[in-house]
Amino acid sequence: MQVHTKKRRTERIELRFVGPSDKQQNAIDLLKPLGFLSVTDSIPWREAFPYSKEALPGVCLSGARSKEGITQQELSRLTGIPQRHISEMEHGKRPIGKENAKKLGKALNVGYKVFL
Repeated sequence: MQVHTKKRRTERIELRFVGPSDKQQNAIDLLKPLGFLSVTDSIPWREAFPYSKEALPGVCLSGARSKEGITQQELSRLTGIPQRHISEMEHGKRPIGKENAKKLGKALNVGYKVFL
């Protein structure tokens, strides 16, 4: 009677390198014989995110507020920032600034640098 044996699971890792772009193909060619696969279909996150650099802080503010499930009025009460200003920040019509970013970050439980 044959004994059923378990197949060993092959552990997989993903390696990421930073280096000169003209050497990318050399690195791929060297790693392929070792069993590594080339995954070159990734793109920088900013290319995948459809917002301009100026609109990004407002989008992050709106997203963080939605994630916490609070309204602009509630956020205004928590931070002391007028609700109208919060709306303008979310729509990219008013810069957030470092002091407001710190207040917003504390109220929304996120690092304030995402708003800058």
